[in-house]
Amino acid sequence: MHNSHVISVLIVEDDLKVAEIQKRFLEQIAGFETVGIAASYVEAKTLIEILQPDLLLLDVYFPDMNGLDLLKETKQQAKQMDVIMITATKEIHKVQEAISIGVFDYMIKPVVYERFKQSLQRYKEYHTSLLQLGKEAFHVTQQQVDKLLRKESEGSGNEKQYLPKGIDPLTLEKVLEVLKQEGRGLTAELVAKEIGVSRTTARRYLEHLVAEEKIEADLSYGTVGRPERVYLVHQ
Repeated sequence: MHNSHVISVLIVEDDLKVAEIQKRFLEQIAGFETVGIAASYVEAKTLIEILQPDLLLLDVYFPDMNGLDLLKETKQQAKQMDVIMITATKEIHKVQEAISIGVFDYMIKPVVYERFKQSLQRYKEYHTSLLQLGKEAFHVTQQQVDKLLRKESEGSGNEKQYLPKGIDPLTLEKVLEVLKQEGRGLTAELVAKEIGVSRTTARRYLEHLVAEEKIEADLSYGTVGRPERVYLVHQ
């Protein structure tokens, strides 16, 4: 679905070099437009008021304010505006506070273009879905809410974007399914047979799931006498 709606973005950042980089990043992503750059609390308040942007890219530390306070204020004014924090602060309580106030994403500087683009494309999908839903109905279904909360649109799962090279979401799903159905530990070889891939491939997926803590691996002393790694879904 093509939506002609361009998402207006206000960059709130006191380091103008950084703001310029973010603006350039945005220029490379279709569907976004930087409507302004605010370098202080007063500027930010004024520009939010005047421009009513859809999205705020917001830093935490400013000489004259804490970005989290601005975040709180804007959220209290119930404006339809989303916020992505972009900040050098890695302090866990700041991250936690931002998330609990309600940010769409939290990026730690220096931001790489790929991660920035990923975040903004996910935001675009979310924003578009919201607009679409708004046109179609006044009420939403649980399924629609779940989609929005996972910040994804159909067929573009969040998971997929964060998956390492060589891991395909559908195959991953199949591997997990096989383990769930079995309910007992399976070797990579058995999983491979079950879904029709090579043992090496099966092992790669299984180890990925172990790393993600979705399943666990155990050693089984089979009939051959040498231990084999078996994989099973958490009991």
